[in-house]
Amino acid sequence: MSDHDIDPTSPRMAPKPEVTKIGGRELKPSTLMMGHGFDPVLSEGSLKPPIFLTSTFAFPSAADGKRHFEGITGKRPGGSDGLVYSRFNAPNQEILEDRLSVWDGAEDALSFSSGMTAICVLMLAYANQNDVIVHSGPLYAASEGFVAKVLARFGITYVDFPAGATREDIDAVLSKAKDQAKSQGGNVCMVYLESPGNPTNALVDVEAVRAAVDEAGLECPIAIDNTFLGPLWQRPLDQGADIVVYSLTKYVGGHSDLVAGSIAGAKKWMDPVRMLRNTMGGICDPNTAWMLLRSLETVELRMQRAGDNAARVCDYLAKHPKVEGLGYLGMIKDARQQDIYDRHCKGAGSTFSLLLKGGEAECFRFLDSLKIAKLAVSLGGTETLASHPASMTHLSVAEGRRAELGISDNLVRISIGIEDPDDLIADFEQALEAV
Repeated sequence: MSDHDIDPTSPRMAPKPEVTKIGGRELKPSTLMMGHGFDPVLSEGSLKPPIFLTSTFAFPSAADGKRHFEGITGKRPGGSDGLVYSRFNAPNQEILEDRLSVWDGAEDALSFSSGMTAICVLMLAYANQNDVIVHSGPLYAASEGFVAKVLARFGITYVDFPAGATREDIDAVLSKAKDQAKSQGGNVCMVYLESPGNPTNALVDVEAVRAAVDEAGLECPIAIDNTFLGPLWQRPLDQGADIVVYSLTKYVGGHSDLVAGSIAGAKKWMDPVRMLRNTMGGICDPNTAWMLLRSLETVELRMQRAGDNAARVCDYLAKHPKVEGLGYLGMIKDARQQDIYDRHCKGAGSTFSLLLKGGEAECFRFLDSLKIAKLAVSLGGTETLASHPASMTHLSVAEGRRAELGISDNLVRISIGIEDPDDLIADFEQALEAV
């Protein structure tokens, strides 16, 4: 349809105001996923956003072009104004970021080509030479490796603490980090958390971290990887985190057919990361953003089903004589961990660690005997996945460090999907018989 075919006075041409409330009632995220951030009027009436496959965008005038680049380069406050170039922003990515913000109650969000791209650009945006990063443990092996091996090349050091640390423990760690930063001539630039931790499901007391950071007088952001429980079962910004991090590959994408990542938080925390992303690239591509918009429409349904399935499966596994223990948030035995769960979490999730009686050999026999569950890394997909972290995702972590973090040779990580739960139980039953 050409512009000449459209009556400019038609109501169809006027974008409708965004509706987030009806009669004073705040619309739920699951409702907003069906249209938030997109008006069909602006795309020929298309009910769903088209995929905008373009590298650049035309300016209405030279003055508009100047204004755009003044915002991008920081010569004008307020940041970018409109669409410029697809390394900076694009329609599919902006709609995706609007909807991601909704789930976490964030002011702003940024999308990336992978979860690790999001994490690396985030850390690089805030870390300067001789700074110190404080982080919880365990972290995803690639996250920990980036801090310990890559950032270390630039004089950036770290101090870590176990996920279940008390307020007193956290105070002591922050004090040590401040002293370390002072001796190096730097600052404590970030507190980086992962909760639940991968693969043990150990929880971090985000509220205690917030209080400790405030009392220590630190002005750095608290960032948290929320991949295992987000966006449905945990909202860390409500507990005092500043930035929430996701591998969108997992539950948000949810179909094991894409790789992407994101961060979300207040605009003041997002702007430095956006500026570095503009320079380095790493933004999610339009096709992946479009697929994620599709996935967000069903993320609540998929996660609820997977969570219900996990509860059924873990109830069976907990009673099996060949099972030594479960790292499942619906069956926490530690009182402090249960307290954190009660204050922070809205559900137990569907990813957990299974501790078998034995070691690597028994785990391998179990994994090789599975018929429905797939032997693969990753999690949060529609299908059930199982892997052996000590010899796969966390093999790069030193053996002593793995033992310290509870990543033992008899630990299998399982991510429950949306299959029939009785079929999954039957599969685990026959696989355990082989152990």
